[in-house]
Amino acid sequence: MNVIRGFATTLKYLFQQPATIQYPDEERPPRERYKGRHALKRYDNGLEKCIGCSLCAAACPADAIWVEAAENTDEERYSPGERYAKTYEINMLRCIFCGYCEDACPTEAIVLEHEHRLSFTNRRDAIYTKAELLDPPPAGLEGTPRQTEPGVYTRSIPEMKNPA
Repeated sequence: MNVIRGFATTLKYLFQQPATIQYPDEERPPRERYKGRHALKRYDNGLEKCIGCSLCAAACPADAIWVEAAENTDEERYSPGERYAKTYEINMLRCIFCGYCEDACPTEAIVLEHEHRLSFTNRRDAIYTKAELLDPPPAGLEGTPRQTEPGVYTRSIPEMKNPA
């Protein structure tokens, strides 16, 4: 009796479309709320949004983020304001993709994007550096560091997100 019921179930699903897709030939678009690989964003003028405050590292429950800040100068300006992230590293083997770093960032510099292809052949490749995370500058604009006039960016820091 159980054998007949098993064959009936098999025949029932035999002529239906399969629920699986043939990855990597076919890819399903990620869901809207999917949290994948991190990215460091830039302002429209090409300066980096990260100000080296280390709030993302403090918010990370897995201790996967390490930030070392340095002072901006007029000869080498990376971000608006006084500081920038000299070193920014994320250990993707420790990251649990919770998004707390994204929530803690006052300038919305760190964003979890939809990239899901994260494979490593050794542990060192799993540590993403600032150079790997930072978005390229907008087309036609110079990247960082850049030389600026004294006091230009310390007077007008772009708006930070409202904490309320």
